[in-house]
Amino acid sequence: MYKVYSRPGSGSFVVEAALEMAGAPFECIDVAKTPQPDPDFLEISPLNQVPALTLPDGHTMTESAAICILLAERFPQAALAPADGAGRADFLRWMALMASVVYPADLRFYYAHRYTTDAGGADAVKQAAIAEMDRGLAVMDAALGSRRWLAGERQSVADLYLLMLFSWHPEVGRAREAWKNIERVCAVLRDQPLIKRLNVRHEMW
Repeated sequence: MYKVYSRPGSGSFVVEAALEMAGAPFECIDVAKTPQPDPDFLEISPLNQVPALTLPDGHTMTESAAICILLAERFPQAALAPADGAGRADFLRWMALMASVVYPADLRFYYAHRYTTDAGGADAVKQAAIAEMDRGLAVMDAALGSRRWLAGERQSVADLYLLMLFSWHPEVGRAREAWKNIERVCAVLRDQPLIKRLNVRHEMW
């Protein structure tokens, strides 16, 4: 049994989606936001961040992109990611880019106070964060221009990761107009029964 430490509207959205698609048995444990971190949860996630995943053998890992890649490897029959070839290379490329560029920019926008020691500096942090999100999304939108999905001809968990991050854009209406290839992919995903059901809990859009 897998255990997902989660919070509605968080990065656990994509982890829960991957587990559901894989048909893996899992328990979802909500972690409340509190002024003081729960010491027991800090043992699981030292940065006090969700998602975290406890594997059936008791080992625990964090970082949503790493979790998704591991689940794709553990459940090859679910086709969560291409196994080889150019599709595999693209899958790893886009997962790394989203985890290192777009996701951190989202965090800098929504938690701007953590990224400056200037009491009046949060607005500048937010503006820089939006610019960084836009830069990464523009690269991905251009890549999607000649393909149906991020990693080739089949949907992968990378597309779900993109849907999650795109939904977090603070100017989502402008984003949908600006990056129509990303919006095309996300529109298909938003219409899928599993994603609709998960969105009831996570309220991503």
